[in-house]
Amino acid sequence: MRIMGGEQVKEAVAGCAAVLRTATDRDWEEVRAGRLTWSCRFTAGHITSDLVTYAAQLAGRAQDVYLAFDITLDEEADNEEAVQGIELTGALFAAAVDTAPRAVRAFHPWPFRSADREGFAAMGIAEVLLHTHDIAEGLGLAYEPSAELCEGVLTRIFPQVQPGPAPWRTLLWATGRGDLPGRAPVTDWRWANNVVIPGERLTLEGLTPARATDLAQGGTGGFDWLDGGPFEGTRDAAGMLVKAYEAGQYRPEWGVFVLVRAEDGLAVGAMGFHSAPDADGTVEIGYDLVAGARGHGYATEALRSLADRTLARDDVSTFTAVIDRSNLPSQGVVTRAGFSRVAEDEQTYTYALTR
Repeated sequence: MRIMGGEQVKEAVAGCAAVLRTATDRDWEEVRAGRLTWSCRFTAGHITSDLVTYAAQLAGRAQDVYLAFDITLDEEADNEEAVQGIELTGALFAAAVDTAPRAVRAFHPWPFRSADREGFAAMGIAEVLLHTHDIAEGLGLAYEPSAELCEGVLTRIFPQVQPGPAPWRTLLWATGRGDLPGRAPVTDWRWANNVVIPGERLTLEGLTPARATDLAQGGTGGFDWLDGGPFEGTRDAAGMLVKAYEAGQYRPEWGVFVLVRAEDGLAVGAMGFHSAPDADGTVEIGYDLVAGARGHGYATEALRSLADRTLARDDVSTFTAVIDRSNLPSQGVVTRAGFSRVAEDEQTYTYALTR
């Protein structure tokens, strides 16, 4: 799995600087940046503001406030200095990403109120790529970042966007900057960092399509696992997530969550939805643990945390789990979490928890 980190931030910034330096002799103040209402000069300053804001949020471990910095270029500063400002704040942001521990999350208002270092990296890279495009379009410059950078952004903060034949064109379409055959124009958009649900001993970390792809292909998904790796059911669930993403049907709040133990940061299992709620407001859950984590109440704790969050929603009324008749430990998990048996057939029991 290709990590979105400081090196990718530097790559994006270097590409931005390279193309903008070909037009530093132009009047950026009088030229509109692509489809934006901003000038090219203002847009360059906006990139620096975004980068230093993300660096501060992540390095400062902000938990309940989003403090946006507004960097204003001196009136006497020329366009070359504007480019240098992007490079300097890019280096600062790359350092913040690279020095943040994997488990650290900092506040970002949309949509789930936090992001980890990869999420911040992806957001910062998106700002650089997209606003470089805006400036280049306004100045009539050719610009296309690498497919790997674009795919990294899409698979981490645009999980709701169905992949297209070309990552750059898909990213432009998803942010209202271009067209894709067979898809309606985008007029309103947001990116989405992964959902994280804190618990007493566990944190439930929502899988991104990038991490799910790695898990489905036999990797670790970027997690350190107890006993050396996830149970096979986790890989199967990750594969289902990837298929939903590829079909444009994935929604992060109804995905798969890796259970990460707070005491040592080790992943001990996974828990996930089979789909979004049906018309009656019913959702079904599945889960598994690595062998060494069983018998400690982790699955029960995780199920309670996820059920509490899910049943607080207006569009969910019933939480269900279908369990093999022979799987007594799993039946104990749902019973301890407050579920009741509501149906059965020759092979399974169905348990439910209602609001």
